[in-house]
Amino acid sequence: MAVVDTHCHASPYWFEPVEVLVNEMDQNGVDKAVLIQFRGVFDNTYMIDCVGRYPGRFSMVAIVDTETDQAPQRLEEWVNRGAEGVRLGPAVRSPGEDAMAIWRKAAELGIVVSSLGTLKEFVSPEFDEVLNEFPNLTVIIEHLGGVGAYFGGSQSAPQVPYDEYHKVLTLARYSNTYMKIPGLGEFCPRPMPFRQPMPFADIPPLIEQAVEAFGPQRLMWGSDFPPVAAREGYGNALRFPRDHVRFPSEEDKEWVFGKTAEGIFRFGK
Repeated sequence: MAVVDTHCHASPYWFEPVEVLVNEMDQNGVDKAVLIQFRGVFDNTYMIDCVGRYPGRFSMVAIVDTETDQAPQRLEEWVNRGAEGVRLGPAVRSPGEDAMAIWRKAAELGIVVSSLGTLKEFVSPEFDEVLNEFPNLTVIIEHLGGVGAYFGGSQSAPQVPYDEYHKVLTLARYSNTYMKIPGLGEFCPRPMPFRQPMPFADIPPLIEQAVEAFGPQRLMWGSDFPPVAAREGYGNALRFPRDHVRFPSEEDKEWVFGKTAEGIFRFGK
């Protein structure tokens, strides 16, 4: 099956340049990836160039400064240059008379919205309003809805916020919503002492619950390169969920780790 990584960052002046990502992809059998602009950067030129330098290998999602009234125009300019999506917070609103202007422009352009937020933001009235008003806009919820921000990492005794997480999973009722699943290190504490070949024990069933709520055809894997290097590492972020999380079938796994993303992103086609 083709393996697609839907959540990577690359930059010549922060994180790592794209060549480092390409090497990780080649070493771990990842065929394609989606470059996601990181917060605070509104110049998407580097990622546009990366897409052109590696034909068929990358798609990219831009960021625009949504606090300015020029954001919709800037978004259209980036899309004309090759962006396939925009990264927006769940509760983002535009200045001026049309508070939904940036969301409206994304819907008009027929692009994807990759949404970064907290569990609370994803179940907010503001996000619900977006999903109701733009039912044909593809919205991808990043990082399992932000559940990993509340526990995991270096914490030794995570308390999984299941009540809040389950509320986020109810967003599956909107047929235009999708969700990204990360590597296990994003929501599992680092094991002490370290074990092999599978270091994580007592894995919270967050991915399994996402599969049950959204179905595999609305889930996609994303490594979070290169921050993942400070957790379990790129290859493990792929192998551990692919090989140790229970999916209903091999076909379901193929959707999550490649086919869903290939149906949403063009990768230069």
